[in-house]
Amino acid sequence: MENQGQECAGIVTSNGASPPTYTTHKGMGLVSTAFPPEALTKLRYGNLCICHTRYSTTGISELQNCQPFVVDTLHGKIAVAHNGELVNAHALRKKVRRGLCLYYREVLPGEIVQISRHGVTSLSVVPRPEGGLPAFCIFEYVYFARPDSIFEGQMVYTVRQRCGWQLAAESPTDADVVSTVPESATPAALGYAQQSGLPYVEVLCKNRYVGRTFIQPNTRLRQIGVTKKFGALMDNFDGKRVVLIDDSIARGNTISPIIKLLKEAGAKEVHIRVASPPVRFPCYMGINIPTKEELIANKPEFEDIAGYIGADSVRYLTVEGLVSAVQEGIALHNEKDKINHKLNRKVGHCTACLTGKYPVELEW
Repeated sequence: MENQGQECAGIVTSNGASPPTYTTHKGMGLVSTAFPPEALTKLRYGNLCICHTRYSTTGISELQNCQPFVVDTLHGKIAVAHNGELVNAHALRKKVRRGLCLYYREVLPGEIVQISRHGVTSLSVVPRPEGGLPAFCIFEYVYFARPDSIFEGQMVYTVRQRCGWQLAAESPTDADVVSTVPESATPAALGYAQQSGLPYVEVLCKNRYVGRTFIQPNTRLRQIGVTKKFGALMDNFDGKRVVLIDDSIARGNTISPIIKLLKEAGAKEVHIRVASPPVRFPCYMGINIPTKEELIANKPEFEDIAGYIGADSVRYLTVEGLVSAVQEGIALHNEKDKINHKLNRKVGHCTACLTGKYPVELEW
């Protein structure tokens, strides 16, 4: 879970008594830092638990914004953890009051699942307004999710590999080796290598003691993180033309130091292939892309992005290619799953950061 947030972490436990009592501990930094042994000891006395790790999209990075929150309601105290932004919070506050739900499986969009001593019950599945398609974040497949995660009946690793196959078909390269910016781009790089017939080698050694740079709260920390994060495995690519696969380029301030590192270590050429389309629009649903001005795809430099970042060429996967790679596996799963096939369950994804088409009307 920590790959989703590294600024702070919190745990709330309860013994299930009525009225409920809660034991809470929150701390800044990584989980290993936020929870010393004495904190874990006091959390042991309970059979219910909510955990949360955070990276800030709104609000400042301090302990008061660390989740889970314990709040008073008309029905008593409840503990709540959430991800993303509630863009229609004011309207929801007027219309809806719901209890806490715990789940043990993938929950369908709009579904409420209750687990109690009486068993597991699906309480309801709230449809999208006016029969609209679901809008699962497609960037979970691209970057955020762990590769062993299962969404919509398919493994994220396999989807990323299909993105690599599609990218190789759309943007072939005259090169000697294929490699990756580890680790979220590795499945796509392997897929690209398989489809193109080029050998896959490792060119970067990752320092595992440095956290994820994308979710650092400002540009300076992201750039410092990159310089500490990788070392060059020069024997694998000295004098060779390298196709370097990255999962995405949002701001463009982390890929340039990597290209410089490879060329200084002996790469003859470095060609960047991105296993997702250009990110052009901010996300208002909880991903840390607050303004269009920050995004490299909206800057004048994008017209010559290869020159701007120091690469010999840059190509992106198309939106159509990404959607196809994601939805191909869902279609196969639904054919095998009799329940999904019978229900003719709709499939849809949010591509707002790529296309500007948001799944809900934004209320500010």
